Amino acid sequence: MINCTRVPGFILQGFSVIPEVQTFSVAIFLFIYIFSLLGNISIITAVTLDSHLHTPMYFFLKHLSFIDLCSTSTTLPQALFATLAGSEFISLPECAAQLFVFVFCGATECFLITSMAYDRYLAIYQPLTYGATVTQQFCYALVGVAWVSGLLFSSFHTANTFTLSFCDPTVEHFFCDIPPLLRLSCTDPHKHEAAGFIVSGCVIMSCFALTVLSYIRIVATVAHMKSTEGRQKAFSTCSSHLITVVLFYGTGSSAYMRPANGYSPLQGRLAAIFYSILTPTMNPIIYSMRNKDMKAALRKLYVHGP
Repeated sequence: MINCTRVPGFILQGFSVIPEVQTFSVAIFLFIYIFSLLGNISIITAVTLDSHLHTPMYFFLKHLSFIDLCSTSTTLPQALFATLAGSEFISLPECAAQLFVFVFCGATECFLITSMAYDRYLAIYQPLTYGATVTQQFCYALVGVAWVSGLLFSSFHTANTFTLSFCDPTVEHFFCDIPPLLRLSCTDPHKHEAAGFIVSGCVIMSCFALTVLSYIRIVATVAHMKSTEGRQKAFSTCSSHLITVVLFYGTGSSAYMRPANGYSPLQGRLAAIFYSILTPTMNPIIYSMRNKDMKAALRKLYVHGP
């Protein structure tokens, strides 16, 4: 361990430290950010205004879009400034706040995706009692559990990270994330890393297992359907969500389910671009392109106005 002097803040390096790449990166990610804002705001507005979309599935989708909107707005604007300027100073409280909000959004989305899988399971496995089971109160309860669980999960990780002492202020990343911050600690981070790994593993694997179980029951139910049209309709309502599940767990777990000593700044940046930027941006495309009701609602919104 080295002699430690607590730093007042951190210096974010942005997407790249190569001058030739910085301008190009800013242009690309600015376009992606604007597209993400328009896509998620459009879904929230369409679901809110169109009475045909006042169903549990779209209720959860509206919350998912709001979380994606908050997640990208937490990291991307400052990352763009950091990349354009070459670096960007962020104070210790601001860094902690950014980490808290980002982890909160990610954890809440994890619980919400599980709720959406359970909703699809009930809709396909128990269609006759679905309306009586999945009431408005039931939906609010599932969303409330997701938000509260995300709040607790994020509070733990923020406290677990910022009780460490940091000596090096240079974060080789475009926002305050857990893996790059652990590498800057001048105290032994192994206990903190182990605690974070255990908590993250329990939450991620539990949510993933419940999601997989829901889809196993869905596939088993659809396989016993005699109607080809019924099978196609069931798979079409689940395909969008299934793509979201693969993107979310495939990119997020690669960053938070591996030890800090195996962390590479370049790989960390690339992985973070996928789970913090591209996945929230892709969700509106996935749900609008593969859903007739959503496409009709968006067409109505943009052609006829609110």
